[in-house]
Amino acid sequence: MKKATVFVAGSWGTALASVLADNGLDVLLWTRNEAQAAEINERGTNEKYVPGAKLPAGIRATTDLEAAARHGEALVFVAPSSALRDVARRAKPFVRDDQLIVHATKGFETETLHRMSTVLEEELELREPRGVVVLSGPSHAEEVIQRSPTTVVVASTTPSLAEAAQDLFITPSFRVYTNPDVAGVEIAGALKNIIALGAGMSDGLGYGDNAKAALLTRGLAEIGRLGVAMGANPLTFAGLAGVGDLVVTCTSRHSRNWRAGYMLAQGRPLDDVLSSLGMVVEGVRTTKASMALAERYGVELPIASELHAVLFQGKDPRAAVEDLMGRGRTHEIEHIVRDV
Repeated sequence: MKKATVFVAGSWGTALASVLADNGLDVLLWTRNEAQAAEINERGTNEKYVPGAKLPAGIRATTDLEAAARHGEALVFVAPSSALRDVARRAKPFVRDDQLIVHATKGFETETLHRMSTVLEEELELREPRGVVVLSGPSHAEEVIQRSPTTVVVASTTPSLAEAAQDLFITPSFRVYTNPDVAGVEIAGALKNIIALGAGMSDGLGYGDNAKAALLTRGLAEIGRLGVAMGANPLTFAGLAGVGDLVVTCTSRHSRNWRAGYMLAQGRPLDDVLSSLGMVVEGVRTTKASMALAERYGVELPIASELHAVLFQGKDPRAAVEDLMGRGRTHEIEHIVRDV
């Protein structure tokens, strides 16, 4: 492949566009913002989303959705979960059957509880074996764009599509593995943002490493519990999309979700936190979706439930921690794997 299009020009979309340009592709980066497109084209920067970074010469930006959709042999969707359906619907008239469709959005559609691949399949009217490839894993945009060593996974139920995406993205600094478990990779990538909110909150409250280790470990158990109930392979949660992404998102100040949790622990209202960050914090929407999914699949998510109470019901973060610590005694090893 020689051409690719990335929707949209946020931090992660810009970072992936840079990976593709490093691989010698002619990359068109779509944005709704005329000023942002002009900045990228004239100065080779995207200061709001990747401050201080100089973009590769192979990247151009446009606000013309038709031109963007027609340009790429691969279309990479990195719109926020709340905007993905609209972007896909608008692109649909210009999408061809021979284009590789990839997404790297981590979240659920809160209205339908659909995974992002399902949203794209519905709007782009994709049919097997022409499905969506999912890209996920432990990867901060700030480090990817600086070519810091990074390893991710691409998932598809069709091996040839996963391998095509692997070839598209793999570089000396961006290693790509394949995985057939689309559901597991998407579920892990979405739910880890909830735990990252909790990790930031824990740090903001001044709790130490013991609390952080417990949160990550029991958070992974929650992710696996819901994921398996939704049909995922439990082994996925031990891989890059699971524990790998969980660790990087919960332990770094690059993480928007961590920063949001930290600020909430300082007593700042949610609206104020989101406004000050100026970028989408997917964990907030995903926390709301997780409660509906937990009810649908009949699973317990104690950490997500307490975070939901803090985010949307005004519960004090310290009280949420006390309630988690005061839960009834139980076993650590849970029987979440059914008929394996």
